[in-house]
Amino acid sequence: MAQYVGPYARILLMAASTGAISGCTPRGAPSFVLFGAFFPAWLLVAGIGILAAIGTRVAMVATGLAELLPLQLAVCVSAGVTFAVLAWLLWFAL
Repeated sequence: MAQYVGPYARILLMAASTGAISGCTPRGAPSFVLFGAFFPAWLLVAGIGILAAIGTRVAMVATGLAELLPLQLAVCVSAGVTFAVLAWLLWFAL
């Protein structure tokens, strides 16, 4: 069964789909050349965030803070996300 889609719904659908692809620019996504291949920038930033989260966990265990601090996973993930966002901003936004 086919449903009737009104003119306003069709215009709204076209506007939403146009907004969804507006991030695709002719110059391409942020990427960099590594060993002759283009790697997406988010992959490097995610790696920096993962390393920061692991470093936070190591620092918490080394200082004894791991025994006192509840929700250690949330703290490590927050540190990783914070470092990843800062790396993205410093590298690509400035």
